[in-house]
Amino acid sequence: MQARNFVASALLAAGMLMAGCGGAGVEASEPADLTSREDALPDCTGLDYEYTYYSDPAKLNVVGGRGCSCGAWFRWGTTTAYYDYYSGTCF
Repeated sequence: MQARNFVASALLAAGMLMAGCGGAGVEASEPADLTSREDALPDCTGLDYEYTYYSDPAKLNVVGGRGCSCGAWFRWGTTTAYYDYYSGTCF
């Protein structure tokens, strides 16, 4: 009895594999364009803030920065979990 159930299950699985699990076939098409895209940065006029990133909790080694300085975005280095935040005003 168990052998018959096993054979039936195996035949069902083999049939599903041969039928492609019942899904529709996929047509060959152009490959997707996977190049990076850069969207326009939002306007940060009137904003002055900066994140300074460090390599360790003691904040001895600066490894990156991100922010906006009165309309000019900047980004360099890497980000980490250890950072300082500065906020000011534009004149």
